[in-house]
Amino acid sequence: MNDRVDESPLHDQSHDFSAAASELRMATFRLARRLRAQRAVDTMSDGQFAVLAALTVHGAHTLGQLADRERVTAPSMNRTVSLLEEAGYLTRIPDDVDRRRVTIDLTEYGRRIVDETVRRRDAFVEEALAELSPEEREALARATTIMRKVADR
Repeated sequence: MNDRVDESPLHDQSHDFSAAASELRMATFRLARRLRAQRAVDTMSDGQFAVLAALTVHGAHTLGQLADRERVTAPSMNRTVSLLEEAGYLTRIPDDVDRRRVTIDLTEYGRRIVDETVRRRDAFVEEALAELSPEEREALARATTIMRKVADR
């Protein structure tokens, strides 16, 4: 029986990647949680805000398009849209030609909520950056590009 530990560079590299991946994952999720907490409406879920943000960035959508974009079922999206509509954040606009088709878009109130949430989240990050050294801010600027590359895989 061979009790020898594998000390090859490949073994060390695999362990280093594993530890680095775990650390990156935990730090990313912790930062994401802190950012999600910075919102204009405390009672709004992350999924609800994601719908408002998608409409802000990509414009009006049908229910099916929103469900596809957010990777949820149409009935689930319908519940989310109904809650947001009842709260006054969005509106359903019937199609003039096809009455079965409905487009979902933000209300002015919904736009203000998205804008205020984005402002709060940016302010949180700006305050955090101000507490860092110039070298740390430069490292984060480089890491931003790398994280985007990983996220876009």
